[in-house]
Amino acid sequence: MAARKAPAAKAKAKAPAKKAPAKAAAKKAPAKKAAAPKAAAPKTAAAARKVTALSEKYTKTQILNEISENTGLSRKDVTAVMDELSVIIERHIKKRAVGEFTLPGLLKIKTIKKPAQKARKNVPNPFRPGETMDVAAKPASTRVKVLPLKKLKDMAM
Repeated sequence: MAARKAPAAKAKAKAPAKKAPAKAAAKKAPAKKAAAPKAAAPKTAAAARKVTALSEKYTKTQILNEISENTGLSRKDVTAVMDELSVIIERHIKKRAVGEFTLPGLLKIKTIKKPAQKARKNVPNPFRPGETMDVAAKPASTRVKVLPLKKLKDMAM
């Protein structure tokens, strides 16, 4: 009899499961329609704009002027945005903060905490086999690591 009850329980479980995806599908359909035009617009804008390679690197002034010309913002506004971006990055990576900042699609900035190393004596010298040397102590430190993300890697290709 236990074998007969199990299929019945499965049948009951399947009935609500069929209803739930139907509701979820109904909710997802409008979201996909709304998202499709937004996704299409940036692709056409990126495809329409021709990006040329530069033979010399830009100075800070040239970068600010280029951004202000291309976006239609004033140079003061662009400078304010760059300053605010540096403040946000600082707030993310300073001591006792999150320790990670992501500029979406372009780069990720991480802080890596290196613990202190004790002094060591009579360590084999890697440059002169057979000799030993003393290694000085190193204090704890924090390193900043910048990792490229997909868009930045694709730009370099």
